[in-house]
Amino acid sequence: MLSTLSSLKLRLALPDLDVQYDALLTTFLTALSSRFDKETNRTLMRTVNSLHEFDAGDTEILPACYPIESVSKFELKTSEAEGWVEQTNVTYLIRRNCIVSLASPLSTLTTQPSTCRLTYTGGYVMPGTSPGAGQTALPSDLEQAAVEQVAYWFQNRDKLGLLRHWPHQGTYLQFDKIDLLPSVTAVLKQHQRWTI
Repeated sequence: MLSTLSSLKLRLALPDLDVQYDALLTTFLTALSSRFDKETNRTLMRTVNSLHEFDAGDTEILPACYPIESVSKFELKTSEAEGWVEQTNVTYLIRRNCIVSLASPLSTLTTQPSTCRLTYTGGYVMPGTSPGAGQTALPSDLEQAAVEQVAYWFQNRDKLGLLRHWPHQGTYLQFDKIDLLPSVTAVLKQHQRWTI
């Protein structure tokens, strides 16, 4: 999750011993983690042995989960019967912790379709866990954005999905259709992976 439950409860001024809303807050954090991944076009949480398929002719590989810590192996598949075949002695370079550059394509076969797969470890270590050597902690701006967004959802949970409310006779309240807070959207844009 993008934040710890205790950090979120501190922001909402809920005592740690008050567990009444723990399940709801955890659900909000889990949903927001998926939403942040979707908005940034990447996987933020550190994942060991993540798989990324790419075209056999590619030399610039953009895995979805970064920063990249290490690459375990490259594999090539030319048929379902043969399956994935590990490629050895592949010369590569990890650039800017998010791009794997190959010295040459893994396959130059033009008469036969083929696909490649990269196995790697990458992503951010989530709050509540200490990063090890070579690992990167989740940036604090992303954690704070998650806390603020979940706090907003929690404080307005009785109004989510409402367009307007008539509390008294002809007087009504019109609600904004705010999905993500503007400050949260601004933070997500800074961490977004562009796709072509």
